[in-house]
Amino acid sequence: MDLQLQGKRVAVTGGTRGIGRAIVEEFLNEGAAVGFCARDAEEISSTEKELQSLGNARGTVADVGDDAGMAAWVPDLAESLGGLDIVVANVSALAIPDTRDNWETSFNVDVMGTVRLVTAAMPYLERSESASIIAISSVTGREADFASGPYGVAKTAIVGYIQGLAPQLADKGIRANTVSPGNTFFADGIWDNIQENDPDLYETALALNPTGRMAKPHEIAAAVVFLASPRSSFTSGTNLVVDGALTRGIQL
Repeated sequence: MDLQLQGKRVAVTGGTRGIGRAIVEEFLNEGAAVGFCARDAEEISSTEKELQSLGNARGTVADVGDDAGMAAWVPDLAESLGGLDIVVANVSALAIPDTRDNWETSFNVDVMGTVRLVTAAMPYLERSESASIIAISSVTGREADFASGPYGVAKTAIVGYIQGLAPQLADKGIRANTVSPGNTFFADGIWDNIQENDPDLYETALALNPTGRMAKPHEIAAAVVFLASPRSSFTSGTNLVVDGALTRGIQL
């Protein structure tokens, strides 16, 4: 299936590792030009070099938790790409323990990081013929589990924010959706660390999924890229759960 992404211009936050990296790769595979940001300059440099063979990939040091940083990165990227068609808010602080600092961090990074990206990108999305906003939430934003608290509440808030945007932006031709991954395993990711440091929790989480495994980043990325693409042109205001039947709640 041609996703009609050839030549589209995409911004992805947190594009050097895990799901974010896979999202960047999938957009590149579809012929899009992709700018991504992260905080680690060395990771950005190495990722950019590794992705150049796939297409037009541009990495920049930027912190989604910083107003000025995001307000500068998005216009700079749009200028270099000649505009923006798609933005993906992927970064999470993964601040799980119930502490005051984690509540503040989750709000600033997960929630406001999404708001900052959307706000900065809006002038460019309004000029696009296929504008799409995707925010990465989580199944923890949908059902209570061990990560409920700062992380889970932030992920729920992201869904509420994006679903509120969808009808507000529909008459401008801008779609807004969320993708909620289930547990996703990748090297040096949170579940890799849990497997090493808390094997009981890892085995418990693994046993909950009827597939007998966790997701791979590219399985999540494939859903993101399709939902963002012009082939999904009449889908807006939805929360796409990609979890291998992990959660049982019925979305009404």
